[in-house]
Amino acid sequence: MTHSHDIIIIGGGSAGYAAARTAQAEGADVGIVDQGPLGGLCILRGCMPTKAILRSSDLAALIRRAPEFGLHSSRLQVNLPEIIDRKDKLIKEFAEDRIQALHHPRFTLYQEYAHFVSPTIIQVGQQQLSAKAYIIATGSVVSHPDIPGLEEAGYLTSDEALELHSQPESMIVLGGGPVALELAQFFSRIGVAVTLIQRSNHILSDTDEDLVQPVEAHLRAEGMTVYTNTCLQQVKASGEMKTVHFLHQGQPRHVTATSILHALGRRPNIDGLNLDAAQIAHQPNAILVNKEMRTSQPHIFAVGDVNGGYEIVHIALEEGEIAGWNAVHANLPPKHFSDRLKTQVVFTDPQVASVGLSERECLDRQLPYLVASYPFNDHGKSLCLGETYGHVKVLCHPQSGEILGGHIVGPEASELIHELIAIMHFHGTVHDLLRIPHYHPTLAEILTYPAEELVGKLPFA
Repeated sequence: MTHSHDIIIIGGGSAGYAAARTAQAEGADVGIVDQGPLGGLCILRGCMPTKAILRSSDLAALIRRAPEFGLHSSRLQVNLPEIIDRKDKLIKEFAEDRIQALHHPRFTLYQEYAHFVSPTIIQVGQQQLSAKAYIIATGSVVSHPDIPGLEEAGYLTSDEALELHSQPESMIVLGGGPVALELAQFFSRIGVAVTLIQRSNHILSDTDEDLVQPVEAHLRAEGMTVYTNTCLQQVKASGEMKTVHFLHQGQPRHVTATSILHALGRRPNIDGLNLDAAQIAHQPNAILVNKEMRTSQPHIFAVGDVNGGYEIVHIALEEGEIAGWNAVHANLPPKHFSDRLKTQVVFTDPQVASVGLSERECLDRQLPYLVASYPFNDHGKSLCLGETYGHVKVLCHPQSGEILGGHIVGPEASELIHELIAIMHFHGTVHDLLRIPHYHPTLAEILTYPAEELVGKLPFA
């Protein structure tokens, strides 16, 4: 016998839960399928646990700087097990909230694996389910690049690095994206000798180069070895030591350490879904969707990491809400996803935060723009704080002055970016940014400096 629901969500993480609560609020009978562990990537192995441990390493770095501020402390001692225990306690509390929400009687929860039998039926454990619409929200998993010798030598993934209770003596980090950088700086700051190897010309390869230069400089100043513009060749193991051989700017190099952290990216978690049975168009790295979050099957949606778009939680939530609403209201004009306010933050020190268009995107799309920036090392409040790495950068339309994008690399960038998000949400201009009162002395007032420069460049300023 096949049991039916109006909407079935496959995956109970951030995107899936957002879709489920939206569809249920619109009156749908919602089933959620998640084999567990319940909680989702962000809570269990992503955003929250990394930020919990980064708090410890950020404090460690600040304590080491105490003499700079006229303070002299006793020798700092790092206890990795206690850092991980604190993280585990926090994550347990966060996960319990999500688990309770998934078990709420307004949903029907199936803690089983699921795969499609046809475009309208899925197999869930020993039973089959049908629905008017499906929303796939199975997230992502660590990708496994084909690097000769890596599997044989052994390595840590980000999942395993978050559970380490024994501090490595040394570590090679493969990758230069947000996960690689945050974990590399964490381990470096707690006393591990870290070497980071990035394949592209600079870390955060999708980001404007001027935004990542202060991060690279700070990582090196703290003692990390950073190689960019590399080509990984092979990995060899000898006893407890592991050696990575690579080309650096065309020249052969090698680095040896006691551990390797593989942080070369993730891929959509689509293995085992049997997408071909559902006749869903997909690529090896994504389920294809349109701006309504629909797949090639109009009644099947895909949201979050699984569609290969943005690996960003607030975007996954938005996609889930759009899919949940569209799935219920098939006969109404659909809601669409817009990336105009796409925002990303990397929680390194200095932090990197961006909203809207980058200079690279403007150039690629042949969009006219004006740009201005201002450094933190010439700003009063950041000088008082001793936080002088980085700058702010604002892009605007060359005629109207509407803000097209904002970028911050520096102290509290993750918080400061929200002023730009708010202004851009209302299609505000650099005139608006300049007119808004800014308390002195604050970090936020630095945004008025590029705004003032841009206003001076606009016609009829």
